[in-house]
Amino acid sequence: AFGVTEPTSGTDTLSLRTTAVRRGDRYVVNGQKIWTSRAEHSDLMLLLARTTPRDQVKKKTDGLSTFLVDMKAALGKGLTIRPIRTMMNHNSCEVFFDNMEVPAENLVGVEGKGFRYILDGMNAERMLISAECIGDAKWFVNKAVEYSKQRVLFGHAIGKNQGVQFPIAKAYAAMRAAEALLQQGLKKSEAGLPCGEEANMGKMLCADAAWMAAEACIQTHGGFGFAEEYDVERKYRECRLYQVAPISTNLVLSYIGEHVLGMPRSY
Repeated sequence: AFGVTEPTSGTDTLSLRTTAVRRGDRYVVNGQKIWTSRAEHSDLMLLLARTTPRDQVKKKTDGLSTFLVDMKAALGKGLTIRPIRTMMNHNSCEVFFDNMEVPAENLVGVEGKGFRYILDGMNAERMLISAECIGDAKWFVNKAVEYSKQRVLFGHAIGKNQGVQFPIAKAYAAMRAAEALLQQGLKKSEAGLPCGEEANMGKMLCADAAWMAAEACIQTHGGFGFAEEYDVERKYRECRLYQVAPISTNLVLSYIGEHVLGMPRSY
C-alpha cells in the first residue's frame, strides 16, 4: 500500500500532517491517510511522514521521511483501517495511526529525504495506472466492436453506420497513440533515465483514451449499456476515476507547463 495522501492536504503532499517521532530504536507515528488503495489486503505500506516540523527545514521538500510498515504486525497496535464505500469497485481505505511504532531500521534511505523517494514511486504508479487505462480502453473498444456487429437494426448491423463506427475507430486510434507514449516512458524507466514527462503525459492521455472508449462503448450499446448484464455501466463508472487519481488532469497540465515547457508555476 502507498500511504501518502491525507484528507486535509490531498495532492499538496508537502503539507501532510502525519508525524513520525524518533524514540530510541523506534519511530512513533501519529496521523491519518486517505485513499490508500487495497490497504486491507496489503502486507506492507510505504509510508510518508513528517520527521522534522515544516518550519524547521530550509527547503520545503525536506523533513519528510519514508518508512516500510509491516501492516499485519501493526494492525490493532496503533494501526486502524477503515474501508471507504465509493461509486466504483475500487478497494480504498482510510488509515489511522495512533502511536503506531515502526522500527528505526524500517526507515527507507536518509531521514528527511523521503519526498524524493516518493516522487520516483509516483512516476512508476502513474505508468502502472496508464497501463490499466489502456487495458480498459481495449476492453471498451472490443466490446463495442462485437456488439456493433451483432446488433441489427433497419435491416443491417449498426456497425455499418458511420455514426456508430467512427467514434469507436477514433477511440481506438487515441488508445494506440497513448499506449505508444506509455511505452516510451517504460523504456526510459527501465533504463534508469528520467521519465517524468512521459509518466505524466502518458497518464493523462491514457485516461482520456479510456474515457473516450467508454463513451463510444456505452453509446454503441444504447439503453443496454446501462443494464447490469452487459457489464458496460460498471466499467464506465470505474474508468472515470483516472481523470482524478492518482493525479488529476489539471496537475498534469501544470507539470507540463512548468517542467516541460518552462512556463511560470501556475499554483
